[in-house]
Amino acid sequence: MNLSAVNPTFFIASLFRTWWQARLRKSDTILLTQRNIYILPTKAGLLFAATLVTLLITSINYQLNLGYVLTFLLAGSGVVSMQLTHNTLRGLTLHMKPVTPVFAGDAAGMDVVLSSPSGARHGLGLKIESADVTTLTWVDVPSGGQATAHVSFVPASRGLHELPTLSAETRFPLGFFRAWTVWRPSGQVLVYPQPERPPATLPSARPTPGGPAQSKRTQGAEIEGIRAYRRGDPLKLVFWKKAAKSMETGGELVSRDTSASSQHELWLDWHACGLLTPEERLSRLTAWVIAADRAGVNFGLKLPGVDIGRDHGDGHRRHCLEALALWN
Repeated sequence: MNLSAVNPTFFIASLFRTWWQARLRKSDTILLTQRNIYILPTKAGLLFAATLVTLLITSINYQLNLGYVLTFLLAGSGVVSMQLTHNTLRGLTLHMKPVTPVFAGDAAGMDVVLSSPSGARHGLGLKIESADVTTLTWVDVPSGGQATAHVSFVPASRGLHELPTLSAETRFPLGFFRAWTVWRPSGQVLVYPQPERPPATLPSARPTPGGPAQSKRTQGAEIEGIRAYRRGDPLKLVFWKKAAKSMETGGELVSRDTSASSQHELWLDWHACGLLTPEERLSRLTAWVIAADRAGVNFGLKLPGVDIGRDHGDGHRRHCLEALALWN
């Protein structure tokens, strides 16, 4: 980046922000006290102060007793407002929930739980502490209760990323002062490679050595490998021809017994991706992992230096996607 083309004020502010955030201690939970809450007047507060000064000078020049009363009443309300604004954050506890892994290019959602041990807290805003982020997530916390605020960001690339620095602020009740805190969560988010779109066709599965298991036959020479219907069986496994006859005689639904059918093995191999770049290969393998998992087949994954045996289920899918996200 050409620093001469950068706004000097913006550049200096970015350097200061980076230096300041590096001094903050990382933690999944933070308790807000007078030591980590900052407060300054807003533009409305500065205008309010200028109005008070004008009223005071006018009252002095014209000896207006009611002017003095009005000036000091307004000044007292401003001081009380400052105290209420600070107390809205003071004593609040912020806790970061574990962040769910996402695919590259998708927004990673951070759920922050705000807990108030005493009174209700109103007008609390959370956002990522960044110069180009201005949108706040607003939330109210009930007295002695909790509320969850959702803040999201888009990670730059695949891999394991630190969570960004967050800020929480309030201008309650009159908007004359802004109280805020800066928080560095200690959690991380895992970012999977972006799946190839549209995905390439899955590689061909190979029959397992030993051939298919022997099929069973039922009365009437119907197709083998059927069993009683189990709750949760996919509709594609329901043997409709047999089911129709069973229903006519008051019987029950039946499903195909996949354990009796021929078993195949599917390997998702790095070298089966052709002449793609490494990141494009990871993208294609990610799409294949998702497709194989949806098909419910046993599959394995082979990467340079990584070999994950054949299996199925959510745990196996997450294991494969994690390997793809962290491969280098």
